[in-house]
Amino acid sequence: MKVLLPAPLLSVALLLLWLLLNQSLGAGHILLGTILGLAVPVLLRGLRPLPVRIRHPLTILRLALSVVYDTSVSNLTVVRFLLFPSYRKHGADFVHIPLELRDPNALAVLAMIVCITPGTSWAELSRDRSVLLLHALEVGDPQAVIDHIKTRYERPLMEIFE
Repeated sequence: MKVLLPAPLLSVALLLLWLLLNQSLGAGHILLGTILGLAVPVLLRGLRPLPVRIRHPLTILRLALSVVYDTSVSNLTVVRFLLFPSYRKHGADFVHIPLELRDPNALAVLAMIVCITPGTSWAELSRDRSVLLLHALEVGDPQAVIDHIKTRYERPLMEIFE
């Protein structure tokens, strides 16, 4: 059964999304949505990440609150840079962040966190996944950026995924 239906929730979600996008409950749309929902997970099985085993669900909440807070502060900082460029103390720079995190799912979450935070951008991950090259809009002390990423994001992600 797992071969024919590797991701049942994804199949149902694809069917529902198809019906919502077409705004129709006609038999043809239900049939096409069902075919789509069954075929896509089977055809793209090789692209799915490793199975996730989440530990410490409360850490997820703490991490989410940290991300919301940091993103809000970063938004205000970027707006300040745009409105008052003379307040900018330091220039943009690349920072090499050593990583202990190895789980591919956790690295994907870290990439999303870094990319949604204004003023930072995931630039590159080393082949052995031990160093992240991060571009930051304002870098006064590279060690402070490293410490921030490691304490606010990497450690909670390690608790959750590893």
